[in-house]
Amino acid sequence: MTKHTFKPVALAFAAALTVPCALPVAAQTTQTGDSEEVLEEIFVLGERRAYRGNFDDLEKPSADQLIDADLLRETGAINLNQALDLSASVARQNNFGGLWNSFSIRGFYGDINLPSGFLVNGFNAGRGFAGPRDLVGIESVEVLKGPRSALFGRGEPGGTVNLVTKRPQFETLGDFRATFGSWNQRRFEGDFQTTAGTNDEFGLRIVGFQEDAESFRETVETARTGLYPSIAWAISDATSLTYELEYTNQEIPFDRGVAYSEEYGFTPRETFVGEPGDGPIETEVLGHQFEVQHNFSNNWSLLAGLGYRDTTFEGNASETNFGGRQTYFLDGRTLSRFFRYRKFESEYFVARAELAGEFESGALRHRLLVGADFDRFDLNWFIQRYRPGWFPGSTDIGTLDPAAYLFLDVFNPVYGQSPQPVPGPNTNRDENLDGFGFYIQDQIDVTDRLQVRLGLRWDDFEQDLTNLLRTPPSTSTTSDSRVSPQFGAVYSINDGASLYASYGEGFRQQPGSDYQGNQFNPNLTESAEVGLKFDIAQFSEEVSGSLTFALFRVDQSNILVNDDRPEAQALGWFSHDAGEARSRGFEIDADLAFESGANLWLSYAYADAVFTTTSLEADWGAVIEAGDPLINSPEQQANVHFSQNFEVGGMPAQVGAGVQYTGERLGFTAFDFYLPGYTTARIFGQIAPTERFMIRFDLDNTFDEVYYTNSYADVWVEPGAPRHFHITVAYTF
Repeated sequence: MTKHTFKPVALAFAAALTVPCALPVAAQTTQTGDSEEVLEEIFVLGERRAYRGNFDDLEKPSADQLIDADLLRETGAINLNQALDLSASVARQNNFGGLWNSFSIRGFYGDINLPSGFLVNGFNAGRGFAGPRDLVGIESVEVLKGPRSALFGRGEPGGTVNLVTKRPQFETLGDFRATFGSWNQRRFEGDFQTTAGTNDEFGLRIVGFQEDAESFRETVETARTGLYPSIAWAISDATSLTYELEYTNQEIPFDRGVAYSEEYGFTPRETFVGEPGDGPIETEVLGHQFEVQHNFSNNWSLLAGLGYRDTTFEGNASETNFGGRQTYFLDGRTLSRFFRYRKFESEYFVARAELAGEFESGALRHRLLVGADFDRFDLNWFIQRYRPGWFPGSTDIGTLDPAAYLFLDVFNPVYGQSPQPVPGPNTNRDENLDGFGFYIQDQIDVTDRLQVRLGLRWDDFEQDLTNLLRTPPSTSTTSDSRVSPQFGAVYSINDGASLYASYGEGFRQQPGSDYQGNQFNPNLTESAEVGLKFDIAQFSEEVSGSLTFALFRVDQSNILVNDDRPEAQALGWFSHDAGEARSRGFEIDADLAFESGANLWLSYAYADAVFTTTSLEADWGAVIEAGDPLINSPEQQANVHFSQNFEVGGMPAQVGAGVQYTGERLGFTAFDFYLPGYTTARIFGQIAPTERFMIRFDLDNTFDEVYYTNSYADVWVEPGAPRHFHITVAYTF
């Protein structure tokens, strides 16, 4: 697989955007009245996002959340995990040693061994291994709850996250931010945009960041750089073209976190249990997005786009051993480890086109979406592994070879004592997936108060899996097609309230095959919900914003479990798509702004997410009983954020505080290991001494709570950061 073919061109393009004089830029003050009217008309016709249509929030039969730019700034969120913490419907999942974003929505996750799928401007961007997502180039984060396969296509079972990027706004402005904080954090951000062309028909924008930081985890240091240039061309008052580039490079040590023993408890949260000499994992992503929008009239428009994304992931890691290879369970001090080298490469291409419009048939008003998309995903997994053997639980540690088991004293770590092992072959496979989809959605105004939504999507896909460890390599090919329906109804109680109900089906493809070589069936989801929405401004002159109540149930089938059928066990260890689970609960979401200058964000979720069948866990073969909870899925979770705007001596200022609560949750599927619930607090304050200058102070985990955010197993547990601060200065021009 050829990597980063476009990198020199992309970086040259980004550099060009930093020099606005390279294109003939007409000053805003020289524009004629007519020219200004043309530009204004373009903005009014504006951008339309894919898969959406023209609907007010009260008209949607779903409980979506918008985490906008103001809230991201107020909470100091700089990465996707921090943004998603604001939604109580989203819980953190296994983050692969800090190297990817993984989350569940309404209790359900996709594949615990892969990063979660998410969208960027409607393009699937969660595939591949690009490292954790930074938010510097993101305008807002949307949490779209419930299965959206009837529009978005294949996705995660509990919902979808969409990131809306920062695009040119056809104006000249910019800002620069510098942040300094605990553990020698140094972060610099820049955002500059301008216009070009004889009539300012080109909008140019470049956003970037650079960050270096140490950690509360001893010896752990990270380095991250990102560049996100974009250009928009207002071809006419009806047609626009947008191009965006994404480039991110990250160097992050692979950190599996802490280990837990029922007898000895957790290892110290500051002790890094890897090996600094292994070096960091390096991830890199280069992505391109093109979109063209054409408005045929005020009622009809076409949106078409192309996306290409190339990712790499490479590096060494010493990791904590499991079960019968783990000496920490024997003495509560000596940790045994194994070693892996990984190299993952992926390429993703997507094309789509969508027609949106509205018309009337008799007394009925129709708002229609019709579209098609094609995507191709190629992934190569290459893993080498060294792992020591099992030993009986009564073993005397003194009889084990420290170099063979890569021993580490967790209370007095001395790194580099053992030579780096020579790993052997473990995994080498190619995955290739082609998919084509067609979708249609019609929302019908049946009466002045009642709307009905009908949607349908047809998908056809083919998947090739090639095992390159075999001689000669073996390839299995499977294909399938699936129809995903959705139904919804919205009843307008009055101008400020609506009642809705919806039902949808979704699916997610699953790589691999059973003992007979048959491709696994897709993971299937059925979701139903009812809700009540309010536009608070319709009831109060002092408060504006939204308030939503929702009740939901999600059922999932074809979950991969261990195949305990005799004919399968006779041949070895295989998985079987026979597991089932369900999640049910309710949510309360509020986003309110007060005339007094106060703002309130509240998100609460209760989710009872459990297995509904008895089976064997796919990786360990342990028994999962019907009624057992899903991993990392708390029954209760809440986030509250409050801020107040005011003036100090004529200078604009803001203070705020937030609280995050996460309940107890299972930390190891099929085992009796639970992560304790926790509550953390944060406070911030900022002031603008001048119109262009701002200074801000943040204190996170204010009361220094000891907590754990997620886990894969009892020996791979992610600890939360102790109390820490950062100071940010910003200059706007």
